[in-house]
Amino acid sequence: MATLYLDIFSGISGDMFIGALIDLGIDARLLETELGRLGVGGYHLHVKRAQKSAIEGVKFDVHLAADHGHDHGHDHGHDHGHSHSHGHGQGHDHSHGEGDHSHRDEHRSFADIRRMILSSQLSDWVKQKSIGVFKRIAVAEGKIHGHPTDEVHFHEVGAIDSIVDIVGACIALEMLGCPRVLASPVVEGTGWVNCAHGRFPVPTTATLEILGAKGIALTQCEEPHELVTPTGAALLAEFVESFAPMTGLVATRVGYGLGTRDNKTRPNVLRAVLGEVLTAAGPSPHDWETDSVAVLETNLDDISSELLGHFVGRALESGALDVFHTPIQMKKNRPGVLLSVLCAAADADKFSEMILRETTAFGVRRTISERRKLRREFVEVDTALGKVTVKLGKLDGRVVQAAPEFESCKTAAARAGASVKDVMDAAHRAAALRTGA
Repeated sequence: MATLYLDIFSGISGDMFIGALIDLGIDARLLETELGRLGVGGYHLHVKRAQKSAIEGVKFDVHLAADHGHDHGHDHGHDHGHSHSHGHGQGHDHSHGEGDHSHRDEHRSFADIRRMILSSQLSDWVKQKSIGVFKRIAVAEGKIHGHPTDEVHFHEVGAIDSIVDIVGACIALEMLGCPRVLASPVVEGTGWVNCAHGRFPVPTTATLEILGAKGIALTQCEEPHELVTPTGAALLAEFVESFAPMTGLVATRVGYGLGTRDNKTRPNVLRAVLGEVLTAAGPSPHDWETDSVAVLETNLDDISSELLGHFVGRALESGALDVFHTPIQMKKNRPGVLLSVLCAAADADKFSEMILRETTAFGVRRTISERRKLRREFVEVDTALGKVTVKLGKLDGRVVQAAPEFESCKTAAARAGASVKDVMDAAHRAAALRTGA
């Protein structure tokens, strides 16, 4: 299947991502038309071909009405100051030429932005992914400032900029055919950014929170500037399956999204490669998603059921993908259990330590396994007992699995005074009618 590889040797921001996809062939006018479905005004797009370090690519900018046609500072770091909690700001000023917009005190909460996206004329896929990216930023901001996710606010000026970057990025990916997205390891710079409360070191707290929440590793380089913005980090967390050097990638097109600043140690560009990943058997015949997970295992014959149950709960709460135990026969014919933990590769050491500390294990086996996953989509179906969210699994564009979300069924059952089983059955029938599965 088609694969988009993001070579982020010089970081990533929302505008550079869109610029790179336009350079790959996305129609900028059609992108602007699709953005119009959102119903947000007060801006226009500026797209031009330019060069950075003798590399030609596309410079994408959002011009706000208040800026009188000047660039909105799309530069690594342009999306600082986009959000704040209860009016206090993220702690980062726009320090790249936005000017003083303090006279515009309006703002939108994450809940407002989510409602706006859901009520728009955008496709279901773009709605789902845009909200997913925004939520990653809002969750990080809420954690930093100690506020619920829905109450995190985005400054009016910053919100328009963020909305166009985030929704525009999702539209551009859909226009590209929703390819599988891979990336190189994340590289960040060093130094400081100017903040509302003083100076703050790079990487910024929001970027660290967003990447850390997804288990994405970050390595700093000698470039004395911020390279990865919070919006860029959220796009990586939402779309990228794995972070590694190119492996078996046949490039069919290469695009470059340009930043504003002239970096000291590397070109300020995002390189996007569109192509096919070949295996020994050639290109994959299916459009399933692939990634890698760590599988941790240990054999136990002397652990109490209480300790085992406690460990399973703790590991799941700490972010394990799955935890289970299987009856086995051990040496000297002793009955025992095989304890297995599935987790992100970046979390393998954390969960290995947890196993060694909180069970009776003296050792842990670790392997990295490839996964094949159905492409997932969440839809809301109408039933006689209320609306229910259903998770769809697609293979080669066809729905092959439909699973009602249990919490959604439980909520609908409570409202309708029905059993959860009846709601789940009704949701299955409604999903089958909708998808033809």
